[in-house]
Amino acid sequence: MSTITTTDLEAAVEDAAAYLYVWALKDIPQDLRDALADAATRETSVPGQRVLQTILKNVTVAETEKNLVCQDTGIAVYTCRVGEHFPLHPARIYAALKTGTERATVEHPLRSNAVHTITRENTGPNTGYRLPIVHWEFIPDWDGLDVKCVPKGSGSENMSFLKMCVPADGVKGIKQFVLESIVGAGGKPCPPGIVGVGIGGSADYAMYLAKEAIARPIGTRNPDPHVAELEDELFALLNETGIGPMGLGGDVTVLQCHIEHADTHMTLNPVAVNYQCWAARRASAHVGPNGEVEYDREF
Repeated sequence: MSTITTTDLEAAVEDAAAYLYVWALKDIPQDLRDALADAATRETSVPGQRVLQTILKNVTVAETEKNLVCQDTGIAVYTCRVGEHFPLHPARIYAALKTGTERATVEHPLRSNAVHTITRENTGPNTGYRLPIVHWEFIPDWDGLDVKCVPKGSGSENMSFLKMCVPADGVKGIKQFVLESIVGAGGKPCPPGIVGVGIGGSADYAMYLAKEAIARPIGTRNPDPHVAELEDELFALLNETGIGPMGLGGDVTVLQCHIEHADTHMTLNPVAVNYQCWAARRASAHVGPNGEVEYDREF
């Protein structure tokens, strides 16, 4: 953890965004490192073992050389928890996050992935119309700001699935959809990774919940015991598929399955799946009202 102090609050948020984007891309969290190392002890297939050893070497080389864990620098996705007494308006927070993303892309430098949806022309240093993506949560009786950066590359993001399940199908329908999604994805999302599942709310909110799920530390369990039980069941079922590392067959297909949920309408049962690749990158910072920034993995 490190601390930076500045009197310019918007500059502090900008600096935090620039730092978080690069930090997330270069240095994967310890819980992910531990999960990959554990996977290597459980994998019995020769191709799967070779893949995992290559991944572990890749992580070590990235750390030693202070370079990127993966060449796909993704798009920057931020989650902001804003205290109601934090003295910088969300509009200025967004402007600072965008400028910080641009700085990180130019100063590192990083590959710029942002393009116009129709023309496919590059729109800037990993920024553009409605980029970066920012999710907001507002906290009463607090004067701080938490920022989490989760870069999303296309390998993991392309393997996103949504289904409006029939409520009468219950948990069985949820399990079937998640299994079908992961089997269909095969090796495309660079397994073994984290399967995030979002259940409930509305169609768009279920996908947000799935994204929230992949950003949790590996192995944490949902506080709702019914949901936690389903996490355990899906984790075991998904590893029984035999897809294995990079889809080459093996014992370890996923590092974990995390679920986030919301209550929903009585006739709805939206279920979303987001498959995060093995390089499940994330980094966080806390910005105080005086501009002091503390960097840590989690909020």
